[in-house]
Amino acid sequence: MKRKVISFDLDGTLVQGKFGEMVWHQGIPRKYAEQHGVRFDEAQRFILREYEIIGDASLLWYDVEYWLAKFGLVVSAHELLETYIEHIEVTPHALDVIRRLKGSYRLVIASNAGRIFVEKELTHTGLTSYFEHVVSATSDLGMVKKEERFYRKLAASLGVLPSDIVHVGDHKVFDYEVPRGLGIESYHYNPSSESNGNVINDLRELLKKL
Repeated sequence: MKRKVISFDLDGTLVQGKFGEMVWHQGIPRKYAEQHGVRFDEAQRFILREYEIIGDASLLWYDVEYWLAKFGLVVSAHELLETYIEHIEVTPHALDVIRRLKGSYRLVIASNAGRIFVEKELTHTGLTSYFEHVVSATSDLGMVKKEERFYRKLAASLGVLPSDIVHVGDHKVFDYEVPRGLGIESYHYNPSSESNGNVINDLRELLKKL
């Protein structure tokens, strides 16, 4: 019997953040600039301010359809994401680590990203088949991972206790502090920091932690 569930965040953890950055920081502002006849830099400053007003603790932050409608942009979410799909790349060593874990652990994706982003990224990288369960907190459950109840629901859906889960992600609060408070063994993936205790800067370190 596989003894634990390994839960991974997706953006910034298994998949580079470049794709999301291109969609949110380049694609939407470019469309806005084109439609409203303003310079790109002006459009970008305006759009980024609007994102910050909402903040990443809100469901709306992750809802690309909401932002397209808010700014009146004549482009579908699918078309917008397809424009930047070439920027989807796995993070260093992610595929090797996942392959090594697959035989001994139950692997799941627990992401805040909208379902449309999750599916694009998993399909493009060929990661889908490695995971038995994939959940978008915002699209599937209508919540952000800032809430312990998200991780309670995740554990219940998998038929395990929180203590049977190991979670790894790049957001210090959503992926480390919140699950840790529930008794989940959690690791903050931060490539720009030195590894120390529950902080890892290389996914291969997870193999040693386990």
